[in-house]
Amino acid sequence: MGKNSRIEWTDHTFNPWWGCTKVSEACKHCYAEAWSKRVGQRVWGPKAARRFFSERHWLEPVKWNADALAHERRRRVFCASMADVFEDRRNLDMWREKLWDLIEITPQLDWLLLTKRPELVMTLTRWGDNWPPNVWLGTTVENQKAADTRLPHLATTPAAVRFISAEPLLGPLDIEPWLGTVVNWVITGGESGAKARPSSPSWFRGLLSQCVAGGVPFHFKQWGDWAPGQTPNIDGKSATMREVDDGTAMFRVGKKAAGRLLDGEMWDELPLARAA
Repeated sequence: MGKNSRIEWTDHTFNPWWGCTKVSEACKHCYAEAWSKRVGQRVWGPKAARRFFSERHWLEPVKWNADALAHERRRRVFCASMADVFEDRRNLDMWREKLWDLIEITPQLDWLLLTKRPELVMTLTRWGDNWPPNVWLGTTVENQKAADTRLPHLATTPAAVRFISAEPLLGPLDIEPWLGTVVNWVITGGESGAKARPSSPSWFRGLLSQCVAGGVPFHFKQWGDWAPGQTPNIDGKSATMREVDDGTAMFRVGKKAAGRLLDGEMWDELPLARAA
């Protein structure tokens, strides 16, 4: 959990629990699983226990809400960076109910719920067709298959803002039919970590072009560990090169060196909050 998140598109992060089960290609090198293991928490997989937290932890967003109200501005909360709120486990139902309560009593916070299971959202929430106006719902679409499978389910939800996270982006995406009507915001980026897979610049440019044409805010989070270039040197050694499917040469330079610029520009666009 973080009062001041290092994730570029949110102000805070809040985890109602830790742990999940992998369900798609985007999960293959999950950063949250790696981090949980690093700190001694074995909470990944269908049979593993989940990690839960104290009442003090749950009171933190209430403080954020009061602070946001005092400063007369809204704050965004990413929920959950170390789990999927819509994982289909019955022992999580009581914790979901606690989360829905928390969302309802913190109207100055916009809650960003990101899931790879949008087909379960309407079953596992309690709001029916009348959702709180401070709930933003997103789904991960790492490739065209994921987009074709998940976006029809996202379309059935009445969230105030609906968005996609195309991170890690593992192939070109055509989401033009969904932009503006279903998808109000696009976040995208490459993969980081020891086993990171490179993403082609053409895939990011394609998404950007679609968003500009559709009038949808676009956020380029990062290149990840791989970036385009001309055989750069890292500490005096030539960087590892790998070609992506479209033939583009990508070089492993590390997340920091790769940066966040797409064709020389920073893309940090955000949707408008719709809550009163």
